[in-house]
Amino acid sequence: MVPKFIVDEFTKALQAIGINDTSKLRFEEPKNQDFGDYATSVALILSKELRKNPREIANSIVEKLNFDNKLVEKVTIDGPGFINLKFTSYFYGQELERIYQLGDDFGKSNLGKGLRANVEYVSANPTGLLHLGHGRNACIGDSIANLYSWLGYEVTREFYFNNAGKQMTNLARSIYARYRQLLGEADFPFPEDGYFGDYIKDIAQELIEKYGNSLIPETPENLEICKKFGEEWCFDKIRKTLAKLKIFHDTFYNEDSLYRNKKIDEVIAIFCEKNLVYEKDGALWLALTKLGLNEERVIVKSTGEPTYRLPDIAYHREKFLRGYDLIIDIFGADHIATVPDVLAGIRALGFDDQKVKVVIHQFVTLMENGVQVKMSKRSGRSYTLDELIEEVGPDVVRFFFLMRSVSSHLEFDLNLAREHSEKNPVFYLQYAYARICSIFDTAKERNIKFDENSPTDCLNLPQEINLIKLQRMFPKIIETAALKFEPQILSDYLYDIATAFHTFYHDCRIIGSPEPILSARFKLARVTQRILKNGLTILGVDAPERM
Repeated sequence: MVPKFIVDEFTKALQAIGINDTSKLRFEEPKNQDFGDYATSVALILSKELRKNPREIANSIVEKLNFDNKLVEKVTIDGPGFINLKFTSYFYGQELERIYQLGDDFGKSNLGKGLRANVEYVSANPTGLLHLGHGRNACIGDSIANLYSWLGYEVTREFYFNNAGKQMTNLARSIYARYRQLLGEADFPFPEDGYFGDYIKDIAQELIEKYGNSLIPETPENLEICKKFGEEWCFDKIRKTLAKLKIFHDTFYNEDSLYRNKKIDEVIAIFCEKNLVYEKDGALWLALTKLGLNEERVIVKSTGEPTYRLPDIAYHREKFLRGYDLIIDIFGADHIATVPDVLAGIRALGFDDQKVKVVIHQFVTLMENGVQVKMSKRSGRSYTLDELIEEVGPDVVRFFFLMRSVSSHLEFDLNLAREHSEKNPVFYLQYAYARICSIFDTAKERNIKFDENSPTDCLNLPQEINLIKLQRMFPKIIETAALKFEPQILSDYLYDIATAFHTFYHDCRIIGSPEPILSARFKLARVTQRILKNGLTILGVDAPERM
């Protein structure tokens, strides 16, 4: 975050040399800290417009700059015309004090004040247990929802599901077949398109415990009982699994309500009015080529059954009608083909599809000893999310699912995940937080008190300045991670903060230092503690005070 006084002073300097358009004024942090804290290439950008050598322009700008030397140590011109600034330790001491006074609000913003965001994630149908792909989706979605809350948005966490249609019929028939088999009819036929997971046997066994053999007659009523029992069983498991990860939704939206409330019919009627649908081969097609796409799509099959694009369009229409300013969808890679069609449908309905942000995450592969793992050693079956949580713990699951870019394939390293040492990045961060807590506990035990009003400009060691530099970045990290829909940006940053603190703690004594250094370092530690706790909380990871 570039301090306002820097931007203001450069703006005045540019105006003094006849440049009133300051849109080209950009600052960046040099990778090599020898060049200073901030650099701008504005002189190079202006050279073509002014028809002058960029170093000559840079010299003209620098001559007009008038910084307080208590804040800016030096301004230099390097290379072809880069202008570099280096701050004083006093500046960083003042920044530490500013951050310290903000308390737990440091990092929060009003960017989304007065705006409502809907974040839809997980959205698994109640036909089975959550798998690892659902887990990555859940952790990404929940962290993005947390990030947007920190930006000031009013966030609704939504779960969209379908408890109707062919999949639920298949669930009912699968449960019913296992029910009959468990009652002694080993050869009772299992549906070819049924659900083969062992959990179906678990559901059937519980049906037997509740209903005995009273459901043996294959009647519509008994199949409905199987379906309803299976749906409730699956939903209960889904919610309990998510609860282990501290994931709770505000709204569960049932796709079936779109049919019951005639929302599907309303969308078709609007498309008809706009001449965007036509019949062909007994099916209803959406004329997507009129909306800029390359292919037309069937939205109602010849059987009268809508394809999944139609309810998806209707569902997003309802989100807009519910008044959301931002709609964020977290989808797996298998959804990528349908996204353009749904967005085109939204545009056709008169809504701004730019308000819909679709986050596509890639698949998860479990790795152990460098080899892909498909089966759980405990159960001998495909890994479920529950089993992974039980094996490595919810904190590790959440953090590991966020350690890579959303758009990257994720290799989940079981060997590293099982490590209960600082080799494991989750424990590395938690150890850093617990270490800071122990510093304050020790100070309390020894009755060592620090002065809240003590100045912080006495900190001038590289380890101290580097930590303050990183602390200053926290609000920008939150904003960038949110706007790019990349929680990994935050997880990487927290690792850097923890590393910088470990270096500081190793080289700079806190307890036992003289005043005012003692109090200043306590403030430095407190700010680091807050950032680690708040950052981990956004990612859904605990910050234990003791390890």
